[in-house]
Amino acid sequence: MATARGLRVFLASLVLAAGLNHGASAQTPKVGDKAPAFALPATTAKEIKLADFAGKKAVVLFFYIAAFTNA
Repeated sequence: MATARGLRVFLASLVLAAGLNHGASAQTPKVGDKAPAFALPATTAKEIKLADFAGKKAVVLFFYIAAFTNA
């Protein structure tokens, strides 16, 4: 019984590790590279694209890590 449980834990760990490694094949941009195109949902039910800010003076992204937490 303990051997079967150990095998299940091992297989689950193997599947998890394979899934985590799947995204590692994407190339990470280097300093000075052009940012990849992306779009994110806004709180106004619109979609905001990085291309919407092309030619603008500056874009500031601010992430408050403890938002909506008890921290």
